[in-house]
Amino acid sequence: MSGWQMLAFFSGLIGLGAIIGATVSNEWKATSRASSVITATWVLQGLWNNCAGNALGALHCRPHHTILNLDGYIQACRGLMISAVCLGFFGSIFALVGMKCTKIGGSDKNKARIACFAGGNFILSGLCALSACSLYAHRITSEFFDPLYVAQKYELGAALFIGWAGSVLCIIGGSILCFSISSTYGKSHSQVKYIYKGAALHSQISTNTRDRALSVNQRPPPDYSNSSRIQHFDKNAYV
Repeated sequence: MSGWQMLAFFSGLIGLGAIIGATVSNEWKATSRASSVITATWVLQGLWNNCAGNALGALHCRPHHTILNLDGYIQACRGLMISAVCLGFFGSIFALVGMKCTKIGGSDKNKARIACFAGGNFILSGLCALSACSLYAHRITSEFFDPLYVAQKYELGAALFIGWAGSVLCIIGGSILCFSISSTYGKSHSQVKYIYKGAALHSQISTNTRDRALSVNQRPPPDYSNSSRIQHFDKNAYV
């Protein structure tokens, strides 16, 4: 199962990198690009900055002025993405310690527990990132298809797709890691149980054989005195 654990570790690590890239990206939503070369033709917005650029390649970004003035969904997405990054980071550390191919972590039982905990962290990290990207995308699509919304409309940015891909990789990596640990535990438990049953059966057979041998050895020898007396009496009776 070391190969599956390595696959799960690298899957979770790549997913964590994608989640970090989506968190710091400024392209969570973007306007359609126009053909003008003089004024700003497209706008990008992320969780931390607002950016404006033009066809000449100039890009100007400024951070959000205040946290308290932000929309609630942006604050929720910030918290979810930061939680996803933290969970994925700790999941990577614990997975590195709990894998079979590493020399740290203690006994196999402790390493299995650590690896299972790492898989849970990967799964939670993927779920947090998936929830944040889905919430942000729902807000963009609801405003885009709302005929009563007259403000600037945006489209889905590249950061959302990167975040979705990273969340899926983290969930897959955590699931593979937990599955590999559970299958290894079940196989080792069945082997121990079979060996224990075989040893108990062998000891029981040995005990029965030993008891039979003792019963045969402790059996008293036959007494021929009565039969000799009867035969001697019979001979005298006919004399």
